[in-house]
Amino acid sequence: MLTRQESQQRISRLQEGLRDKGMDGALFIHPIDVYYFSGTRQNSTLWVPATGAPRLWVRKSFTRGQQESCIDDTRPFPSSKEFPGEFGEQVRTIGFTFDVAPVQQLNYYQKLLPGRDFVDVSALNREIRSVKSPWELEQIRYCGAQLAGVFREVPGFLKAGMREVDLAAEFEYRLRKAGGEGYVRMRAFNQELFQGLAVSSATAGATGFFDGAVTGKGMSSASPHGASAALIPVDAPILIDYTGVFNGYIIDMTRFFVIGKLAPELEHAFRTALAIQGYLAEHLKPGAICEELFLQAAGMAQAAGLSDHFMGAPGENAKFVGHGVGLELDEFPVLAQGFKVALQAGQTLAIEPKFVFPGMGVIGIENTFAVSEAGGVRLSDLPDDIVYL
Repeated sequence: MLTRQESQQRISRLQEGLRDKGMDGALFIHPIDVYYFSGTRQNSTLWVPATGAPRLWVRKSFTRGQQESCIDDTRPFPSSKEFPGEFGEQVRTIGFTFDVAPVQQLNYYQKLLPGRDFVDVSALNREIRSVKSPWELEQIRYCGAQLAGVFREVPGFLKAGMREVDLAAEFEYRLRKAGGEGYVRMRAFNQELFQGLAVSSATAGATGFFDGAVTGKGMSSASPHGASAALIPVDAPILIDYTGVFNGYIIDMTRFFVIGKLAPELEHAFRTALAIQGYLAEHLKPGAICEELFLQAAGMAQAAGLSDHFMGAPGENAKFVGHGVGLELDEFPVLAQGFKVALQAGQTLAIEPKFVFPGMGVIGIENTFAVSEAGGVRLSDLPDDIVYL
């Protein structure tokens, strides 16, 4: 559970940012934002003034919210008539997370608080959340240890001829038994993910909505992501790309397995992926520019003759090679084209150089690192090697 010290430190950082931007406070309604600052995910609204004590109003369950909350002033959500009285006349500018809040909710609060100026606090919120405390880094390390333990069990249940979905089920069963929570929260609109994906060469080239290198075919056009009913062949790479979610925090890892042998082209691509990961890990230092790291990775793929296959099937290439992780899978920062932002110590990123060859399969690697003065600190302890069966 979130500690009061963690909560207070986060709120202090937010209040400093609010004052710098001339906001009188911020109103949070998105559940994971409320959890980040308060320690409870109950249906609540959190008010953080630029100066002074925060207040949490809980709709349901108040009993549990009061038990879990690190906010001293935790109370039931007031009636619509009473709510405006919770704000002094001096409160004129209110931060609101435009990136995730529905328009209907914005309209609702604007109606409750007429005459106030609602402004977007999304960027400030995401920047604060991107920098992890030592306590948060320990949470993610624990996620890595648990997920690595499940990966180590794969050789005991992966068999030729089994379906992708059966492989996924075996993996997910063990992950759940280890205490995995399963909630893979994503902030981006229209993005969703069911824990992870297990795909083989039969579906690795399938394209789809998911903003990543690999989508998989999924089980239907309504769920077009992840494992399918396709049979797993021999002599082809098998990708297992899963999140480990424990105590709300997420780690993201990918490993490859082969029943038989691998084509030379794929071995070459795997060595290139390891080289890209090594370069990026070495340069995950404060001040490094995200876009420049992505361009360097893309240049290494091009030098290896693999640019058409880098981060997606040819023509469907994703324009990133790493993404922030924490309480959500798609946090800041992003090692991406156009993301001209400097890294900060304590940020955590999943680095995932992958190459997709339709008809042959996908190959690469993914691990989660923390930014430090000495370069990326790996948060998962598992060999990168392809496992041959």
